[in-house]
Amino acid sequence: MNLIDTRAGDIVAGELSPTTGLKRVQTINDLSQSQIAAIRKIPSHDKAAPKAIEATRPVSIFLDQAHYDLEQKNVFRRFGVPVTLSALLAKPGSVIAHEGYGVPLLVTRDKEGKVRAFLNACMHKGSKLVEDCEPHKTNKMSCPYHAWTYALDGRLVGVPREETMQNFDKSKRGLAELACREAGGIIWVMLDQDASPDFSNMDDELTADLEAFDIPRMHVYGRKTFNLNANWKLVQEPFLEGYHVQRLHARTVGPLFADVPNVTSVLGHNIRQISGKMDFTPECLDIAGENIHKSVTHAYLVFPNTVIVTSPYYISVMFIMPSAPGKTVVDYVMLTRSGTDNEKAAEVYKRSYEMILNVFGNEDFRAAEISQAGLSTGALKDVVYCGLEETIPLYYSILERYL
Repeated sequence: MNLIDTRAGDIVAGELSPTTGLKRVQTINDLSQSQIAAIRKIPSHDKAAPKAIEATRPVSIFLDQAHYDLEQKNVFRRFGVPVTLSALLAKPGSVIAHEGYGVPLLVTRDKEGKVRAFLNACMHKGSKLVEDCEPHKTNKMSCPYHAWTYALDGRLVGVPREETMQNFDKSKRGLAELACREAGGIIWVMLDQDASPDFSNMDDELTADLEAFDIPRMHVYGRKTFNLNANWKLVQEPFLEGYHVQRLHARTVGPLFADVPNVTSVLGHNIRQISGKMDFTPECLDIAGENIHKSVTHAYLVFPNTVIVTSPYYISVMFIMPSAPGKTVVDYVMLTRSGTDNEKAAEVYKRSYEMILNVFGNEDFRAAEISQAGLSTGALKDVVYCGLEETIPLYYSILERYL
């Protein structure tokens, strides 16, 4: 058994037993045709010069209540938005509550395996059926107040002392259902029950990419919620550019990455960025059996607010959910190929999880918070972007179509 080099906490080489989930790696041939074509466009570092751009955005988009309200109305309440991962509801008979968007939700997988979404409110007096936001294995949901009980398909199936209610019809008191869709390991939900369902931000090419990563079948290793004092777009910006990596992350993961532009593709409303790490050369793509994620990083912005970043043996997913102009909730999930079955594999995942929480929490998220504080002083009227940040104004051009 060869031990893995976990430089900066990231797994960069090595082999463990077949049942740990670490031995199975993805080669370039395991990816979608679209991913492969994009990877083949990555130039060698000496030929990857960033271009100069002229791009700004007003500071008001991060501060103003009116702008925030417009985003909520025209984006977050208009489209189905990413809410959670299929992996958190892996088996029939599962339920998870969700409150990141300020709307109490229930997401279930019924006994037939169908995913459904409801408002988390008992149809008696509105009490929440599930009070935490952890996944639960169950066939029924019972209100803690008066024990009205619901099946996972939303039907009201049990009412104590039902005989005391005249002309009462259980079939008319099912949970308030919301439109939802599941694809590529992500569950999208319409937050407004009265809006016409619009899932046009779900893209077939994006779904094919996420399926190629095997996200629907991955294992949830760890999950953490962050409550941040920053606008959601400031939290999202670092994951749309490489300009900060060798600077903000100089003492952690920065040395692993080259200071070069990404290969960027727009997939419907969504953005895919692919970049070669510090040791990348085009020739490494043709090494038989080589783990593609050792030399290439994929970063996705799933419209409007979810980030997916690949690493050699795990994938990070962040649901970046606005709760006020200067407040954001981030639900971070670390996905692995499977669980662990020995101490060395467990230690590798443990160190990787601690490392990534430190990098995102104490570096990327901290940068968003100190930027929010600085922008709130009124010192700046606009924010300027450089050539290594060109994907940020690209994203805003997509978002602004609806504002």
